[in-house]
Amino acid sequence: MKKTMKKLGIVLSLAACMGMMVTGCGGNKNTDSEEKVYKIGINQFADHGSLDNCREGFIEGLRQSGFVEGKNVEFSYENANTDPGIAAQIAGNQVANGVDLICAIATSAAQASYNAAEPKGIPVIYTAISDPVAAGLATEENGAGLEVTGTSDLLPLDEQVAMIRQLMPEAKTIGVLYTTSEENSISNIARLEEIVKEYDFTLVTKGISAPADIPMAADAILNQVDCLTNLTDNTVVNSLSVILDKANAKGIPVFGSEVEQVKLGCAAAANIDYYKLGIMTGKMAAEVLNGKDITTIPYETITDNEIVVNSEVLANFGLSVPEGMEVLEASEVTNQA
Repeated sequence: MKKTMKKLGIVLSLAACMGMMVTGCGGNKNTDSEEKVYKIGINQFADHGSLDNCREGFIEGLRQSGFVEGKNVEFSYENANTDPGIAAQIAGNQVANGVDLICAIATSAAQASYNAAEPKGIPVIYTAISDPVAAGLATEENGAGLEVTGTSDLLPLDEQVAMIRQLMPEAKTIGVLYTTSEENSISNIARLEEIVKEYDFTLVTKGISAPADIPMAADAILNQVDCLTNLTDNTVVNSLSVILDKANAKGIPVFGSEVEQVKLGCAAAANIDYYKLGIMTGKMAAEVLNGKDITTIPYETITDNEIVVNSEVLANFGLSVPEGMEVLEASEVTNQA
C-alpha cells in the first residue's frame, strides 16, 4: 500500500510539473502574441473646425502607420474650451492615468502637456503651433533636443495679404483681433506688421485677454478698418460667429486663416490644410511609439497652401475673384486621407 501511494505521489507530481510547463509555455505564447495597446491622451485647447481637423488627421496618420484604435491603441480625448487652467488639469490627469504619449493641439495645450509630462518622461507631440521656439517648445530652429516635438502651422501671411489686395484693390486698412497672452499671435502680428507695408496696407490691431472681451473689441476695431483677417488665435477663432455677425452688420468682410472659417462665413483664406497637418503629426507620433528617440526628431512646418473662397460671401460684399487668380470653392474642400 505504501509503495502504491508512493508511486501515485510521483505520478501526481510529474503530472503537476507537466501541467505547470504546459501552462507556462501557453502563457508565454499568449503574452508574446498579444500586441501592446498604447494609451494616447489628446489634449485639445479649443473646439473649432481647424483643431478638430488636426485631431482627426492625427488619428488617421497613426492608422496609416499601423496604430489602429480598437486594435493596438486607445485614445482619451479632452477639450479645454480655450481655458489654460483646464488644459493644465487635462494634462495632469492624462499623466496620472499613465498614458504612453500625449498629442497636444494648440499652444496652451502643448505647454501644459509638456510641463506635466516631461518630469515623468512621457513624450508629447504637438500640432497647430505657429512658433514652437517662441512657445518654449523648441530650443533651436530645427526644434530637436527636448522630450517634445510636433508640427507647426506657420501662417502663409504673405500669401494672405496678397490675396486680400487682389480681392480688395482699394482697401487701405486691415484689422486683427488677437489674444495678448498667445505667443503665436504676438509672433504673427510682428510678421504681419512688416508684410502689410509691401502691399500698401495699414495694420490695426486690438488685443483681448478673454472671450468676454471680444464683442467690445470687435465693435471698436470695425470702426477703423476696411476688413479683418484672422490669425490662428484659438480664443478669437472660437468666437468667430460673434465677429462675423458684427462685421456683416458693418459691411466689412472677414478673411479666415483656413477653410473651415471660410465655410462658416469668412470671405476667403490662404488655406492651411489642418487635416494634412494632423496626419503629419500622427506619423511623427508613430515614430516615437516605434522606439525613435523623440529628442532627435525636429518639428516640421506645413508648407502647402491654396486660396479658398466663399463665393456667396464675396458676392454679398460686392467682391469678385480677379481673372487669373486660382481659387477653390471652400464648400467643395473635404478631408482626404
